[in-house]
Amino acid sequence: MAQLFFKYGAMNSGKTIEILKVAHNYEEQNKSVVIFTSGLDNRAGVGYVASRIGLKREAIPIFSETTIFEIVDAISPRPACVLIDEAQFLEKQHVLDLAKIVDELQIPVMAFGLKNDFRNELFSGSKYLFLYADKIEELKTICWFCHKKATMNLHFVDGKPTYTGDQIQIGGNESFYPVCRYHYSHPLIENLPK
Repeated sequence: MAQLFFKYGAMNSGKTIEILKVAHNYEEQNKSVVIFTSGLDNRAGVGYVASRIGLKREAIPIFSETTIFEIVDAISPRPACVLIDEAQFLEKQHVLDLAKIVDELQIPVMAFGLKNDFRNELFSGSKYLFLYADKIEELKTICWFCHKKATMNLHFVDGKPTYTGDQIQIGGNESFYPVCRYHYSHPLIENLPK
C-alpha cells in the first residue's frame, strides 16, 4: 500500500544523498522514479538535486504554480516512486498533491526536508507534511560544536550568528551549521572554518 513519507533532519543529515540512494535502488530493479526539488534552491542549478559529497541529478523544479499531481498523473508508464527534495519549501497545495498521488494513484511518495528554519520556526512545507504524512522519520546528524544530536540550523552572516530575517535563505556549509539546542544559543564562533 502506498504511503506518504516525510523524512526530515537538520542541515548535513544526508537528506539528498538518501534521495539519490532510494532512486538508485528503484532503478537498479528497472523501476522508474520521478524526482522533484524546489525551484527556489539554485545552489546546484534550478532543477537539480546535489549532495555535499558530489553526486548530482536532474529533477523537476517545483514553483508556487506547479501542480505536482498533474505532472505525475501524466507520466506513462507510472513511476514506482515519487521523491521530493527540499520539501520544506513546499506550499500547502503541493503537500495536498502528494497525498493525492498516494491516495488516488497508489504511488509511494518520499519527501525530504528541513523541519525548522534558522529562526527555529517550522517551514510551511514541513508543517503540512507533519499533518498529512503517513510516516515521519528523523534523519540524524551531530552538532557542529559537540557530540549531541543536531536539531537546529544556525545561520551565519559575515561570521556572526543571526536569528532574524526572511525565512527562506538559500545556502549550504558556507552559512548554515547543524547544531544542538545549547549551541544554537551559545555558538562557538572560534570553531567555525575560516
